[in-house]
Amino acid sequence: MTTHLGGSHVLRGHVGLDSHGLEPNGDVHWNLPGELLISKAIERNEGVLSKHGVLVTETGDRTGRSPNDKFIVREDLVEEDIWWGDVNVPITREIFDNLRIKVRNHLNSRTELFVQDLYAGADKDEQLSIRVVTENAWHSAFARNMFLRPDEDEIINHQPEFTVLHAPNFLSAGHVDGVNSEVFVIVCFSEKEVIIGGTKYAGEIKKSIFSIMNYLLPKRAHLPMHCSANVGPEGDCAVFFGLSGTGKTTLSADPLRPLIGDDEHGWNDDGVFNFEGGCYAKMINLSEEDEPEIFATTRMPGTILENVILDDDGIPDFNDVSLTQNTRGSYPLESIENRIFESKGGLPHNVVFLTCDAFGVLPPISKLTPSQAAYHFISGYTAKVAGTEIGVFEPQATFSTCFGAPFMPMHPSVYADLLSKKVAENNSSCWLLNTGWVAGGFSKSGRIKIKWTRALLNAALNNLFQDVEFVVDERFKFQVPTSCEGVPSEIMQPRNSWENKSDYDKTANRLVNMFNENFKNFSSGCSDSVLSASPRVIDE
Repeated sequence: MTTHLGGSHVLRGHVGLDSHGLEPNGDVHWNLPGELLISKAIERNEGVLSKHGVLVTETGDRTGRSPNDKFIVREDLVEEDIWWGDVNVPITREIFDNLRIKVRNHLNSRTELFVQDLYAGADKDEQLSIRVVTENAWHSAFARNMFLRPDEDEIINHQPEFTVLHAPNFLSAGHVDGVNSEVFVIVCFSEKEVIIGGTKYAGEIKKSIFSIMNYLLPKRAHLPMHCSANVGPEGDCAVFFGLSGTGKTTLSADPLRPLIGDDEHGWNDDGVFNFEGGCYAKMINLSEEDEPEIFATTRMPGTILENVILDDDGIPDFNDVSLTQNTRGSYPLESIENRIFESKGGLPHNVVFLTCDAFGVLPPISKLTPSQAAYHFISGYTAKVAGTEIGVFEPQATFSTCFGAPFMPMHPSVYADLLSKKVAENNSSCWLLNTGWVAGGFSKSGRIKIKWTRALLNAALNNLFQDVEFVVDERFKFQVPTSCEGVPSEIMQPRNSWENKSDYDKTANRLVNMFNENFKNFSSGCSDSVLSASPRVIDE
């Protein structure tokens, strides 16, 4: 029940690959540590090493998630729970079974397979045992970075509750196989398996498990969250909701607030707990000055850089987006010195919704009532940042319910009700933080400076706005502080930062109409107080 590689002695559990229908012809490497996996990746030409000994890989044509290729098997077990539609696309059990056979045959034919037995969920009461089987050493290293790593005793007793069969080099026949392209990501809850094929983008592995946790936790009255989280000096926990590119990883990596995690968490009766054992940060325009904690990880062996270009000296050029703007870095939480070792925190004092407003309309920070918090949580307004998804080349306004619609299997009201309940029980303060644009929007200005956003966030978390005057936004009706130390006063009220105030009014009314049109999909299930938080058009 062991594997030997390069003098190492690696334990495996008693559940074999035959339980997943696999009978591999080649070598199987069980639970190799990261350094051995990276050595194997170099040996197998899966990537190169940077000057600092960091693995640098490329994901090919798919440099982001493939939302049109993601499916859930429609079956009685989940029929009444899943919010079927454009996000949670149903697929038949027959299609899943046929593709699973092909994935198994593909994996069985490989000369080497890599298996990781891991956990999702730092709270033992909520923990999910998972297994990732892949044909690539670097994807196995990614999984080991991103999930919680068992100790030797836990590995021996590990029994996977969900398994990912990962075959990035297997291409489906598209419509012949019943899917949309050569790529597929399919979850089957009755079989407790995920099959992935045709894409080397590693994020599909972690997001598939996140989607599963988002199905399981609400059944126990706990809230799964697409958020980062950290803890202040007084033990005050803060959570940061937001889609990729809105600043979750950047803003939660704060030298004064130890990190719980950067992307996926649960909120139960005891507090907040991380789902993961690592971080998956965007690398675009990364600088040591603005993001020192994250920058330092790019010099640490064990980190994996995706689609990052190296210069002639082997040093990453984070401004080079010739492959994609969605350049990524995966690193274990241990790479962040300032972290919470247990990956858990108390009940949140502050809930922050991060939005990347492409129109330059929303204030840099606003304080929300509980009803407004529910409204904006359900709305999930942001902009898709270039490169995060296939075919997105510039910021585009979008609404993603619960700030994570692609990963939420249930109806948004399930998550919104849980959030409202927990905010009310804990008397949490709620904020809307715009990390996007001012002064005319993305076509006429740059994004808000990180140092300004940090100053605003720190003021909110440290209760520094209590003596500051607030004004009510006439369209959105939330409260907006008029000043903050270290932030230009003219950007606090976005209209003041526009040269043409009439253009601002037209753009703001347009955004209001987008909010209201989007919310029609959810209004029938909302209370009057939440509906009253809808923004209104103001005559120009």
